[in-house]
Amino acid sequence: MRARLVKSSMSRRLIVALTGTVTAFWLVAAGLGIMVMLEEFGEIFDSVLEETADRLMPLVLDDLAREAGNSNGPGRIASDVLPEEAYLTYQVRDADGAVLLRSHALSGPPLDAPLKRGYHDTPTHRIYTAVSADNSIFVQVADPLSFRREAAVEAGSTLILPLLVLVPASIIAIRVIVRRVLKPVEALRKTIAGKDGGNMAPLEELALPVELQPIAHSVNLLLERLKAALEAEREFTANSAHELRTPIAGALAQTQRLIEELTDAASKARATQIARSLGNLGRLAEKLLQLSRAEAGIAVNDNPADLVPVLRAVTDEMRRLLLARAEIELEIAEGTTLVRPINADAFAIVMRNLLENALAHGDAHQPVRIYAAADGTIVVANGGPLIDAHTLSTLTARFVRGKTMAAGAGLGLSIIAKLVSQMNGTFELRSPATGRGDGVEARLTL
Repeated sequence: MRARLVKSSMSRRLIVALTGTVTAFWLVAAGLGIMVMLEEFGEIFDSVLEETADRLMPLVLDDLAREAGNSNGPGRIASDVLPEEAYLTYQVRDADGAVLLRSHALSGPPLDAPLKRGYHDTPTHRIYTAVSADNSIFVQVADPLSFRREAAVEAGSTLILPLLVLVPASIIAIRVIVRRVLKPVEALRKTIAGKDGGNMAPLEELALPVELQPIAHSVNLLLERLKAALEAEREFTANSAHELRTPIAGALAQTQRLIEELTDAASKARATQIARSLGNLGRLAEKLLQLSRAEAGIAVNDNPADLVPVLRAVTDEMRRLLLARAEIELEIAEGTTLVRPINADAFAIVMRNLLENALAHGDAHQPVRIYAAADGTIVVANGGPLIDAHTLSTLTARFVRGKTMAAGAGLGLSIIAKLVSQMNGTFELRSPATGRGDGVEARLTL
């Protein structure tokens, strides 16, 4: 089973990591704070228990002395009014464990604590026992453990509850900070993404942070090497075009001259076939060279230029060629300008291939119409039989031809698609042509 690659964002990972780290540190600090508070609360409550018991002892002894002989059950020092919430309760016991006095909040059996000085814990209370000088009277002051837990919970909540506000606020703050810090990275990414065969300008290294300057320097070195390679390839293509055209044209000229000189019909037919093959070879070499130039990325130019004059020049050239079996009608919308950062030679190759394709495969009795709209759309329409959608979708592949008897190698439309893609434009074939019931329409948007 193939592992799936999940795209992740640096900013998202930083936000999650920093927020998680801040939250974890806050929870650890809150936990340590709660532990310290529990210890301090325990010392405070124990101190209160001990202080209260020591303060009560002389009062209890005095009260017992005045009430000696009274056998009506355990007495109480305070009044009979019960407090709303008893944080401290007490009981006074003799050496036999009998309860002599107790607070209002106590009822039922006595608190279970040994008769000796010090602290003792029960499941519900923490008790401190104070002993009289003659070891006959024991004052036991109790503190409910529930109050201690309540104090700890309230103190802990005070530390933890701010996380409900801290976490969203941290996410927002960290997101803003991370985006600002990573803005140069995003700008560098967009700049590098915009580099192609037609844009080899070096990156501005000094405008970047120190951490990104080595990356920009490496990219610039790579761009220089790539630019040199592309220039060498384009130079080779141009030289190859000249070197291939010359011998083929020479051979074709000699063959045509030979045809004129031959008197034997069979030899003349064979020479004619050779001339036709040389013509096909010349056209194939031209298409291969155009495809090579398209692969080299010649479509984009750093300096925008108006392509309307190029369109007119290509149309006039095609009208003069013998290939122009049908009439060519050119219509340019009023005020149309095609100022684009596109190489004029690449645009001429696109239009020449569109017209050659329309003239070679269209109806010779119907004109080829070219319309240039103000929004940069160029439409080339010709008459002829309909082509189904499936066949249209395959015609832009290399060496793929439709059902036609016309000469060709199946490279023209693939060259067009390659160059238009480099121009960041769109290329579409439709059949029938817009506004008619037959033919094919090529729609180019730049």
